[in-house]
Amino acid sequence: MKRFILIFTFFISCAQNDDTIVTPSEINYTISNIHETAYVPWSIEFIDNETIIYTERRGKLFLLKNGIATEINGLPDVFHKNQGGLLDIELHPNFSNNKKIYISFSKANDKDETNTAIASAKLIENKLEDLEIIYLGEEMTSKSLHFGSRLQFDNNGYLYFTIGDRGNRDQNPQDISRDGGKVYRINEDGSIPEDNPFINEKGAKTAIYSFGHRNPQGMFKHPVTGKIWTNEHGPRGGDEINIIESGKNYGWPKITYGINYSGTTITNDKSLEGMEQPLYYWVPSIAPSGFEFISSEKYDNWNGSILVGSLKYMYLERLVLNKNNNIKYREKVAEKIGRVRDVKLSPDGYIYLAVDNKGIFKVIPN
Repeated sequence: MKRFILIFTFFISCAQNDDTIVTPSEINYTISNIHETAYVPWSIEFIDNETIIYTERRGKLFLLKNGIATEINGLPDVFHKNQGGLLDIELHPNFSNNKKIYISFSKANDKDETNTAIASAKLIENKLEDLEIIYLGEEMTSKSLHFGSRLQFDNNGYLYFTIGDRGNRDQNPQDISRDGGKVYRINEDGSIPEDNPFINEKGAKTAIYSFGHRNPQGMFKHPVTGKIWTNEHGPRGGDEINIIESGKNYGWPKITYGINYSGTTITNDKSLEGMEQPLYYWVPSIAPSGFEFISSEKYDNWNGSILVGSLKYMYLERLVLNKNNNIKYREKVAEKIGRVRDVKLSPDGYIYLAVDNKGIFKVIPN
């Protein structure tokens, strides 16, 4: 087990900043590496305070308890290449009784073309049983990028998930007859809720809840409002935070605060009628992954702020909001720790991180 102290440095947001807050220049926390892995731990969830279940993108699933990782068998065939692999995991709201879990992963056809799949299964000891694919994105492609894919139950028992634009920005995000570039909402068995926004629209993918997204890789349910929040990768600039509303168009690629990786223009439009503005956007991009709302008194003055992992700059970022959900300021947490893939709050209120090629860390206030 590795333990080290990190000094947190603070920096002021430029985009959409409304109130400048004077903050202490140094705060000490202990960051403890509770489990090492040379692979990519893509998602972590908590069975209880002592037991973590986590995915590795290479196609492995583990239970971690008392520092010992036990592999779980019974996974489906997972296509692991580039951004594809075994991705998110979510426990059923009644997991303690029904032992049901949900996973997202990249699934291939016989041509090695892929899309994002959502499956349910029961966790019985160290094995998945009764595994069933309850959604599979169509329009498969040989491109192994922009799968999404986060999972989140809301307070009404609906399961939300994301599929990125799959590298086809000119067709998928703005077309509700195609998968990709969407946030979806389904019932726990994969059926479609009767009040989904496009349920009666001819030709539409009726699981779609919102569209015009690029590649959402962070999602949480707000513990007070119950709303679903996402973060998503922009291109070069224009990473976004969005609060997801039924049937809304979030604009990609018709509007964006980013440009092409080559430096050329995607569009000159930052806003258009009928398209939602992000709650917040980053310029330059931080490549956000993982997303969590802090509802814990363990950390001084952190309750009510949000955490975002940065793949590009290799830190965890904390964003402080005002009463209107505008970002007041940002600060770096766990600077230079590595590519933060996921961040979660444990049932007893501690922050845990999944970091590419390093493992799982716990943030412990001194």
